[in-house]
Amino acid sequence: MTTATIPSAKARRRPRFNSAYLYVAPSLLLIGVFIAEPILRSGWMSLHDWTVGEDTHAWVGLGNYTELFGDERFRNALGVTGLYTVVVTAGQVLGGLALALWLRRTTWLTAILRSAFFFPTVASFAVVGVVWKFLLDPQVGLINGWLDRVGVTGPSWLADTGLALPTVMAVGIWKGVGFSMIVLLAALQGVPVPLMEAATLDGANRWQRLRAVTLPEIRPALLFTTVISTVTSLQLFDLVYVMTGGGPLFHTESIVTYLYQRGFVEFRLGYASAIAWVLFLLILAVSLIQLRIARSDDDQ
Repeated sequence: MTTATIPSAKARRRPRFNSAYLYVAPSLLLIGVFIAEPILRSGWMSLHDWTVGEDTHAWVGLGNYTELFGDERFRNALGVTGLYTVVVTAGQVLGGLALALWLRRTTWLTAILRSAFFFPTVASFAVVGVVWKFLLDPQVGLINGWLDRVGVTGPSWLADTGLALPTVMAVGIWKGVGFSMIVLLAALQGVPVPLMEAATLDGANRWQRLRAVTLPEIRPALLFTTVISTVTSLQLFDLVYVMTGGGPLFHTESIVTYLYQRGFVEFRLGYASAIAWVLFLLILAVSLIQLRIARSDDDQ
């Protein structure tokens, strides 16, 4: 090799332009304009008394957050959202697991049942809410009509303070259980057959095989469905807004419906931004805790 062909140290240190940045630049621009900038702006607004129609927006620092945690209606919405999240997440994951185990074998009947259980997942929450609000109507709803035929007086499902939230929870489970079923069904298909055969030869019964072989093998899928269901449930809005509007007497009011009330009805955008940031931090904390628990289980 001649001296002329050896690159100088300065040439070696010269950075090279990676053309891959040109391909991701449009996506990064869209993320910056429509995601990052609104997030930062909402954080800035949460530190001000930002009300639509006013020329000036006074700096209040953490005043909105202080007011928020003294707000009884927000605490109620936080409790409703938390209860809904726990019940619906458990119902969707456990129900999806039960359906996946039941429909594990592929036949013409199981194919039809899989499609039937997955179908509600395709519809939007708003559409599901409208359909179930009609079905549960105490005057013309099919549910109470069927109950009347067997001599049972149907209740006012969405107007009763003791039934409204459980009814919304049941609809939420019905809406999302099909998604969990499909994800867990795919995971079950990947469980190694030799492991199941070895456990059977060792004398393990069906429950023991499920606990010792199946569940550990599908743990990543269980974690995935749990996190997705939790995040979706914490953002509860459509079902409540369409079915109950947060009533009766705020018994179904979620964090997001309360955010909507403060921000887009009362136009207190600073206060609504504070609610949004609390919800964001709550979702982040819950997701990290779930991932941490799963990681510690893997380490053991």
